[in-house]
Amino acid sequence: MAKCDQGYLCEICHEDVASMRDSDLYLRYVTGQIDSRELLASPERHIRCNSVVAQFIVDREFEMVHVEGPFSKNEMDVQFVTKQETLITRGWQRLQELADVADTLPVSGYPLPEFRAQDNSSA
Repeated sequence: MAKCDQGYLCEICHEDVASMRDSDLYLRYVTGQIDSRELLASPERHIRCNSVVAQFIVDREFEMVHVEGPFSKNEMDVQFVTKQETLITRGWQRLQELADVADTLPVSGYPLPEFRAQDNSSA
């Protein structure tokens, strides 16, 4: 099967990442961690399969993820955790919105507002 026929497979669990709502790749894009050129070349994961990032999503619609050890947000600086929770939660909420309108919006319109100009300037 051709790679394009396989969909986006999670590099952790090897299952299909069937929806943008669950995409760690698009979460990284909408939060400015990667630019649009990296979307086709970067590995995909389910958000929950990237637990170190998923632990920062604080929304009643997202089942909380707990991480043990040195990468637990409980072991991190409180200001850093607050910033990450705000950014990653907003990014996750943006993905939920995008899943319903992505086909009517250019990819350049996916990121959170503060990252749209950043991606356009690097193109």
